[in-house]
Amino acid sequence: MRKLKLLVVLILAGLIGLAGYAYFGDMAPARHEVRSPLALDQAPPATAAPAASTADAPAADAPADD
Repeated sequence: MRKLKLLVVLILAGLIGLAGYAYFGDMAPARHEVRSPLALDQAPPATAAPAASTADAPAADAPADD
């Protein structure tokens, strides 16, 4: 019973410490400027055609319905 109380106290102390760190800690994001070239005069890249569905095609090893 004594170990259980110690465990509960340690868990509560950890949660209080975590909440305190989240509230008072320095968690501001590091800001920096990002620049990348953007070419507006180029055509968009060609998209690939969707693959043909094989669900409608008869299977080669399936017997034919005669």
